[in-house]
Amino acid sequence: MQLCLCAPVRTFCVMALILGACAPSPPPAVEEPSAKPQIEQFNALSGHSPPFARMPYEPFSRVEAVAIAEQEWRLFGARVDDDPPHTNSESGPIDNPERLPGFWERIGEYWWLGQDSDRRESAWTGEHDESGQVIDERRDDYYAWSAAFISYIMRTAGAGARFPYSPSHYVYINIGMDMKLGRTSGWAVVAERADEYAPVVGDLICFSRTRRPLTYEKLPAHKFAGHCDIVVSREKDQISVIGGNVDHAVTMKHVPVTSNGQLADPGDRVLDARYPWFVVLRILYDR
Repeated sequence: MQLCLCAPVRTFCVMALILGACAPSPPPAVEEPSAKPQIEQFNALSGHSPPFARMPYEPFSRVEAVAIAEQEWRLFGARVDDDPPHTNSESGPIDNPERLPGFWERIGEYWWLGQDSDRRESAWTGEHDESGQVIDERRDDYYAWSAAFISYIMRTAGAGARFPYSPSHYVYINIGMDMKLGRTSGWAVVAERADEYAPVVGDLICFSRTRRPLTYEKLPAHKFAGHCDIVVSREKDQISVIGGNVDHAVTMKHVPVTSNGQLADPGDRVLDARYPWFVVLRILYDR
């Protein structure tokens, strides 16, 4: 079918094309990773990472991942918060370290090292956007850095191309479910049920921050807000986990587990009344 445009309409379309070509490109959206890890793409987009993380120098190790997480936790003052969310009545300006000297730069390193170099998020800090402008505190959620923290740990620990680095947790949660279902291969993350698999040191545990909490059966799910922490120790009746952007810091919390070490009883009844943990990401370390 041939379309015939009158002169004014043609003129309008030409001008729109010209203006569109001159307009700045929109920032890249958070996209799903490719079907399988692409080593060439990883190498091309991780040039800003240190050589020991790109090659890597050592096998991808849970000992290294946990040591990195604990080091960052100590840097932020070894904070522990076992209170329910949004109940810290003592918080104030001094309790927001992400904007303090020395800390906002460190968070900038989580973004820079944890994200691929083509992402605008790689230029963010704990206080600034990619153009160096101070972030409005009312928009802190938009610049949440908890997934950048996890990505930083995994890249620095030597996961290489096998971890889907992202500014959003849902990306690696979904790829973990695709691994579990056999829809893809090669990634170092597998999604496990909270009432069947007992997380071990180095694994990630995750909850959704959606109005109606997600369930394991709903995965993979379209873009959703979530949070993941890394397990750093395991005791008889609880595990200790560390996460970023918790109370504006790297923070530890303790999560109750069943006698079998699982987050939930059969039937998905999660023991922790504070957070709706719904999936464990089993990380496939080399050792």
